[in-house]
Amino acid sequence: MLKKISLIGIIFFFSSTCLSSGAAEDNLRTYLTMEEQRQQGLEFFHLQEGDDFNLEALLGDSRKKEPDFDIPIVVNARVEQFIQCFQTTLREKFVTWLARSGKYIPIMKRLLREQGLPEDLVYMAFIESGFDPYAYSRSKAVGPWQFIYLTGKRYGLKVNWWVDERRDPEKSTIAAAKYLKDLYETFACWYLAAAGYNAGEYKIIKAIKRYRTEDFWTLTKVRYLKRETKDYVPLMIAAALVAKDPEKYGFTDVEYQKPLRYERVKVPELTGLSLVAKACEASLEEIKDLNPELRRGVTPPNENDYEIKIPFGRKDLFEVTFQILQAFEKFEFKTHLVKKGETLKGIAKLYRVDLEPLIELNHLSKATPISKGTILSIPISKDEEIRPLAMARKKNGKGGSGGSRSK
Repeated sequence: MLKKISLIGIIFFFSSTCLSSGAAEDNLRTYLTMEEQRQQGLEFFHLQEGDDFNLEALLGDSRKKEPDFDIPIVVNARVEQFIQCFQTTLREKFVTWLARSGKYIPIMKRLLREQGLPEDLVYMAFIESGFDPYAYSRSKAVGPWQFIYLTGKRYGLKVNWWVDERRDPEKSTIAAAKYLKDLYETFACWYLAAAGYNAGEYKIIKAIKRYRTEDFWTLTKVRYLKRETKDYVPLMIAAALVAKDPEKYGFTDVEYQKPLRYERVKVPELTGLSLVAKACEASLEEIKDLNPELRRGVTPPNENDYEIKIPFGRKDLFEVTFQILQAFEKFEFKTHLVKKGETLKGIAKLYRVDLEPLIELNHLSKATPISKGTILSIPISKDEEIRPLAMARKKNGKGGSGGSRSK
């Protein structure tokens, strides 16, 4: 599978062509959250069903209710410039991201709410990846919330040869919620928390200490923070404004994807996704789409109760059919016949696989000697196309690795 560049990289590439460097403090307009409205004692008149006076009929559609937000929304020159960018230079891509948001926003909002966080933080995932589980950045951040390996590991996301949980929309959202909760406890401000998510919390802490201010907009005026970090909050605000009221901004042609719905079932180790698809009468692509964290088309070894997602309403069918099919179908790996003088490390390099999964799959250890004639399973699907390193060298006549294989 080809690597997909993260959305935020695309936005900042195009934004340089359509945005001016307007000061962040220009033309400030603030939308109060519902909690802030209550705190300030603002009262609103609500008509009850059956009332004789029909205010909506009197006003018509000219006074459509503004969307509610549970994070502070400030509209300034920079926010408006990003909105304009979405409407023009990035319009086609933005329609695609809006369409995909229908699939992931409902479940992500629910998970954020269950973690006690504002639901509108979901628009950070919008600007990070456009809700693409396979988004990949130049800094090797992966998934809808764009976790790098170390931060993902810190918040419980497993990444190895077999799985990359940064791609899992549910697990990565829970990890992002935990990280954001820690950031908010540090800064007590969602704008600074979001900036910390982008730049790292220590960068924001140093900026606050250096310039003696905890105001995000003031920090955008100094040179210490990178342009990407300064624009991160305006981007989030712009995305939230447009996504919550797309018609207002001219997005009337969006065909939203259906919300993600699935059930969970437990399967034995090394269960192929093609077998799962057959057992619940779904396409292989549908099963892959529900389980983007599985990198090899098979569940990991040594995990006999691996939880996998299947289309909603297919659990009963799966449990009956899977027991029947399981006896006849096994996931097939490539095999290698060990030759004299070969080592596990050399074989792993030959097939361009990591040593650990090779050892794990064959129930060996690094110290285990292998003898001529031993048949090893290679942690690659039998159907996956790959030229062993030796063949590539022979063809190009060089000592290099030849072509490359997309992961």
